[in-house]
Amino acid sequence: MWRYPLLLLFGIGVSNVGAWIYLIALNLIVLDRTGSPLAVSVLYILIPIATLCSNVWSGSLVDRLNKRNLMIFLDLVRALLIFSLPYMNSLILMYVLVFIINIANSIFEPASMVYMTKLIPKKDRQRFNALRNFINSSGFILGPSIAGILLMMGSPYAAIQLNALALFISAIIILLLPNLEVREENMMSMKVNIRIIKDDWRKIFSFSRSNRHITLLYILFSGITIFMAALDSLEAVFATEVLSLTESAYGFLVSIAGIGIIIGSLINALFTNSLKINHLIGFGAIFTPLGYIIFAYSQNFIWASIGFFTLTFALSFANTGFFTFYQNNVPVNIMGRFSSLLGIVEALLIILFTVTAGIFAELLEIRPIYLMGSLAFLVLGVIINIVIFDKSKKVYYERDNTDREPLRNV
Repeated sequence: MWRYPLLLLFGIGVSNVGAWIYLIALNLIVLDRTGSPLAVSVLYILIPIATLCSNVWSGSLVDRLNKRNLMIFLDLVRALLIFSLPYMNSLILMYVLVFIINIANSIFEPASMVYMTKLIPKKDRQRFNALRNFINSSGFILGPSIAGILLMMGSPYAAIQLNALALFISAIIILLLPNLEVREENMMSMKVNIRIIKDDWRKIFSFSRSNRHITLLYILFSGITIFMAALDSLEAVFATEVLSLTESAYGFLVSIAGIGIIIGSLINALFTNSLKINHLIGFGAIFTPLGYIIFAYSQNFIWASIGFFTLTFALSFANTGFFTFYQNNVPVNIMGRFSSLLGIVEALLIILFTVTAGIFAELLEIRPIYLMGSLAFLVLGVIINIVIFDKSKKVYYERDNTDREPLRNV
């Protein structure tokens, strides 16, 4: 029964480890060529920009195409482009390729979420999401470690091409998974044009109005991603300049964060039947910002590590609960469009919050800025808890509730 889910998890793991190797190696290549931290920061800005450019139309595409075939195609495209990166002599051309790769990433994410939802039975989704968190967090530790070994043995170019190989292997693994859309649906034969996209936007807005609790929680949970992106952009500077940690000490701190999410994910996987979805989200929404607050107040490595462990441990609960809630409540036939359109707002706010945090950190001291951001994050966590523990919305968080299609003919 778990043959295909485990195969899918293995593919996710291979791809995730490769992604970490790619990220570290690409940063080093750009830094080596330019000697400019600003040139490296452009790589990170390209991620939300690619999301803004693609999410307007990608959801309509995802919901109309065969998800497994689309995932295989995107893996192969990314593998080819990443393999080509080391041969690009022009920095501008390299940025263009990275931008296209980021667009492929932003399309792959909703496609894979829809496929997972179709593949995994409702009763197994919570455990699968916990194991998925475990796999991703393992890549969080293994990826940088493997990248470090490769960089000592060779060059960042070899590390980049290893990620291309990882994506090629991921495509082969996805090919071994079942095709869940053997019969072509009518909407799959429709060409995506501006009229279709506008119609899809109207349908998603209609769904959002009819299912306000689902939409509200999705937006609030996106706030967690936004706050984390803004605070994480200051993390390395805070650790090295404010706490005076060495680069190796900071690297060990990141490993502790990985251990936190691994332990949290294992607890989620082992005690799935005892953990309610709203309790998972609520615990994570409160203790993730508390971890940031501990880190913001820390004066030494010990307290910084406690903060890092707390936030990632709690985040594993929040992610498992939210992804299960999302899969159980958003109809699978609109899932790609729903997440893509709301992802536009998330990407805009990530850019706004990250740039704002960077400007204030430049003008003022980093610690008070980091602390204020963490406290605002905690306020968001309290709001999320108020929303999810509304007794009238209890049905949304039950694992065994019947599948609902709140919006027809979407």
